[in-house]
Amino acid sequence: MRWKFLLFLLAVAIGFSSLYYTNKLVKELKNEEKKKVELWAKATQQLVDLDLTSNSVDFSFLSDIIENNTTVPVLLIDEDSTLVSSRNMDEKRLQNKEYYYRQLRKMGKEHPPIEIDVGNSIKNFIYYKDSTVLTKLKYFPYVQLFVIVLFILVAYLAFSAARKSEQDQVWLGLSRETAHQLGTPTSSLMAWLEIMKNKNSDPELMQELEKDIERLGKITERFSKIGSKPVMKEDDLKKIIRNVMDYMIRRTSEKVKFNLHFDPEEEFLVPVNAELFEWVIENLCKNAVDAMKGRGSIDIHITDNTQFVYVDVEDHGSGIPKSKFKTIFKPGYTTKNRGWGLGLTLSRRIIEEYHKGKLFINYSEAGKGTVFRIVLPK
Repeated sequence: MRWKFLLFLLAVAIGFSSLYYTNKLVKELKNEEKKKVELWAKATQQLVDLDLTSNSVDFSFLSDIIENNTTVPVLLIDEDSTLVSSRNMDEKRLQNKEYYYRQLRKMGKEHPPIEIDVGNSIKNFIYYKDSTVLTKLKYFPYVQLFVIVLFILVAYLAFSAARKSEQDQVWLGLSRETAHQLGTPTSSLMAWLEIMKNKNSDPELMQELEKDIERLGKITERFSKIGSKPVMKEDDLKKIIRNVMDYMIRRTSEKVKFNLHFDPEEEFLVPVNAELFEWVIENLCKNAVDAMKGRGSIDIHITDNTQFVYVDVEDHGSGIPKSKFKTIFKPGYTTKNRGWGLGLTLSRRIIEEYHKGKLFINYSEAGKGTVFRIVLPK
């Protein structure tokens, strides 16, 4: 987060430095152009004042001053606003009265006109505006600032994409290694279970052990599927959630009650990967048990909403501050002394990347509890 802030400060510093320096240049050039027009006006005035019939007067210097203005747009007009002459303007467009008067108004707003006395109480006026180069220079720092912001944005997106790709590789490696590590003891436990069955051990105990070993196999399969595209199959959410509840009830304190709220006759058919979706429900239920400190009720609601199916997992625990609504889904965030803080991150990934749905906190209040909502497209 710190590097983002430093990057932003760097962009602001470069932008303001560019604006300051360019504005300084613009002011200097504006003064130079003003002097140039004033010199042009003086040369014009002197040409008017000189005796044009005299052969002893050299007009070349004054003519050069007038001719050498090749950048500043200038209009010389009389007292009736009739065009006398122009410089660095489009002669054809100036014949259009609407364009001509629009330019005259624009020039008058930019700079006060320079008055020239042509004799017999007749006056002409010189109107001028900033040159094309100066106008471009005014907008240059904004263009430069835009380019800097665009560059930083592209750099940020590229860095974020590279970082996400790196995280994905870590996820993939961690998941496959976990699946590999779980595979060996699970196979061994299955072999030991068969030996215990042959020795006529307690059937009920064997049945529960068999369920746990099957669960280990399922967990191993879940981890092995991370990074590969899971097979989606239309299934009844009600049936999947009941399977999770049957397993959770037997392995959770009797002080925790699980309540299912949906029409028992209705089917909630959605394309899902049952094993991965079970994992999400398990994670949400385990978080709910922790939030209630092992005592309270967990309510699961399924609602059919035409295009989507909503699954709400509600606990009556301590609640989550609004400032943490997004943080809790980030890798490594946990309020427990043990664990990696990956449960909710994996859950969101399973729902949003694999099932194209949404997982978020729909409601939470301190001391009253939290509702996690899963939205699945039908």
